[in-house]
Amino acid sequence: MARIPIIIDCDPGVDDALALLLALASPDELEVLGVTAVGGNVALAKTQYNAQRILALAGREEVPVHAGSASPMLIDLHTTDVHGSDGIGGAALPEPTAPLASVNGVTYLNESLAARPGEITLCCLGPLTNPGLAICNQKNVLGDARRVVLMGGSSERGNVTAYAEFNFFVDPHAARLVFLSGADLVMLGLNLTRQVPITAARVAQIAAVGTRAAKAAQQMLTVYGRGDTAMHDPCVIAYLLQPELFSGHQALVDIEINDAERIGQSVVGDPTEIGITNALVLDKIDADGFFDLLCERLARLP
Repeated sequence: MARIPIIIDCDPGVDDALALLLALASPDELEVLGVTAVGGNVALAKTQYNAQRILALAGREEVPVHAGSASPMLIDLHTTDVHGSDGIGGAALPEPTAPLASVNGVTYLNESLAARPGEITLCCLGPLTNPGLAICNQKNVLGDARRVVLMGGSSERGNVTAYAEFNFFVDPHAARLVFLSGADLVMLGLNLTRQVPITAARVAQIAAVGTRAAKAAQQMLTVYGRGDTAMHDPCVIAYLLQPELFSGHQALVDIEINDAERIGQSVVGDPTEIGITNALVLDKIDADGFFDLLCERLARLP
């Protein structure tokens, strides 16, 4: 397959870190053009730093990290403690030697997608603030993406409230803009990612790889797995690498922004009743195949 040029928008975060490692370990399939950081799991100062440290761990510091938005579009930032106070479970990661890129993450998205219309796949692993702001700058910007593949939402229960998944809860207004954008969207929600739980056996499988990257992954997951049992964000990268591991259906997705109790809920409509769709909603994954892929790629890293 031809290499897919991608930009990864993320808020590392342990599962974001694993997603980054999976992408960086797959240069034959994925051309990682850049990483944009956003405030989410932890504050922006930590997410951008964690992205830099993951690139250093993978030996890929030529990939630029662009700092994006520190806070959601219209509300205050809601972080989480499941990733540890530093966002990566206290894992021992190398210090970055490459500086942050000088261009703001939102500007980088606008400029990059406009420069290569129809070529770049945008992988969104955190709150959708950066692409939401990019839309505010240029209404049709996501239409220039080849696809937007994102982890967020749920067709079932949430994980912050009974209704809302974390990424959409943190910035529901940005999420709604993305789903109204007309982009070619692929949504991987909790209904899918909860099918790849982090178990002691899975962590042992990763540890057995034995590389420095795998040992760091083990450290991160040991802490993260105490508070969250699903491998959310790496599923986005796995979908690009082995789409045959997944299945789903077209649906019309909207994001609740008015009802305070349900804010951030992804409402997944039945296309047979509505007649229009705006996203491919993935709902099944081969969990064994996913972990085999992850371990095989971690073995390629230092």
